[in-house]
Amino acid sequence: MGERATRREPIQPALDRSLVDRARTGDLDAFEEIVRARMDAVYRLSFAILGNEADARDAAQDTFVAAWRQIGRLQDVGRFEAWLQRVAVNAARMVHRSRRRRAVREIPSADVAARVAEVAAPEAADVRSLDVALRTLPVEQRAILVLHHLEGRAVTDLADILEIPVGTVKSRLHTARAALNRAIDAERGR
Repeated sequence: MGERATRREPIQPALDRSLVDRARTGDLDAFEEIVRARMDAVYRLSFAILGNEADARDAAQDTFVAAWRQIGRLQDVGRFEAWLQRVAVNAARMVHRSRRRRAVREIPSADVAARVAEVAAPEAADVRSLDVALRTLPVEQRAILVLHHLEGRAVTDLADILEIPVGTVKSRLHTARAALNRAIDAERGR
């Protein structure tokens, strides 16, 4: 599957840079405004990666706790969105690691699976198969697919968010797509 030539519009408008700057200097009111503005987006990203409401809530909360602790070290206010997504992906990874042994798994909402199906695996008409297949992927593969296909992040943005080279992003995307297609085929063969 090749790189998409068009880029979707951002899901939400950019934050006022002065708001982020004020939060960087310790302004709790400014940070609370950022939390209100970005809570849904962080939750959506966490849920798409983890596929479980409780885990997604925990990861979203952990994201903002970590963001508050680290925002003073944010060098480029213009990179806040990518920085926050990196913090969210890392929080989701940590929640996933801490809950890896849990026996009960919730299946992600059909809209997440349908959106990934629309972009990542258009031949997967059966959303349930995709939903189940997506759950079998490692969290790192789910994260890169969600950031690219659901959040509409470009490969260069993914490199910044995940702190890896562009070539590695392309390779991981290719690997994740192939793994998703294999998982879909396995699910359909059941």
